[in-house]
Amino acid sequence: MVLSNTMTAVPFEAHHSLRSMLQAAPEPDEVHRCEISQRLYNMRSADSFGQRSSASILIKRMYATRGYPSMPLPEEPPPTRITLVASEEEATVATITIGFDSPEGLHVDALFAEQANALRDAGQAICEFTTLAMDNVVSSRRVLASLFHLAYIYAHRVMGFDSLLIEVNPRHVTYYRRMLGFQVIGPQRFNLRVNAPAVLLCLDFAHAREQIARFGGRPECARTERSLYPDSFSASEEAGIVGRLKPIDPELAIAARRYRPPCLLQA
Repeated sequence: MVLSNTMTAVPFEAHHSLRSMLQAAPEPDEVHRCEISQRLYNMRSADSFGQRSSASILIKRMYATRGYPSMPLPEEPPPTRITLVASEEEATVATITIGFDSPEGLHVDALFAEQANALRDAGQAICEFTTLAMDNVVSSRRVLASLFHLAYIYAHRVMGFDSLLIEVNPRHVTYYRRMLGFQVIGPQRFNLRVNAPAVLLCLDFAHAREQIARFGGRPECARTERSLYPDSFSASEEAGIVGRLKPIDPELAIAARRYRPPCLLQA
């Protein structure tokens, strides 16, 4: 086990999934009922077969709603990948996988080797986030912000990686730019893994760290700050999480700075 299985637990208000966004503001009694109905979600690494199977089911179901194919998570994850999940009791409600650069490269290299290699050549230790899925019944900004923050903590604060790459459908570019500060660094290409177009986005973890320091743990800022960062953990909460995590391989980030995957070397 590379992490303490439960890394943190966060309460989230339970909202009805069919409630209209055009509905008037709730009455005080309704707010009170919402507070009473808060639920606790555990954030953990998917170490067991059951946890990985539950995450795979969620990925398959949510990808299918968008017409994307998906592959189940491997029963034994490679040492350069870790899957995080948010769960209520044993039910997985959100998941994300971190992939760390290695001699085998990253998934993004299949379409965007040129862009990934440019970052490597610049001395950046790069990683990728893949297979993000969230149950529509939850659809909580705070669940998404907390899961992203946890993945950021592990990739940047614990493992020391510098930059994050993700492939997204062109329709979602504006969202990731506005909500997290990603920048487009790769042109639109067709991704055979999900049978859909994709563009490459990059997030400098230094930007995320700055935004978390400024807004983290301050949900009241969400009224004026449109990003997800106000719904992330506070500085003290982040420090507590960092103290509980252990790296997969302390040498992995150092090694990531020293090579370009042999299979990607250009003639």
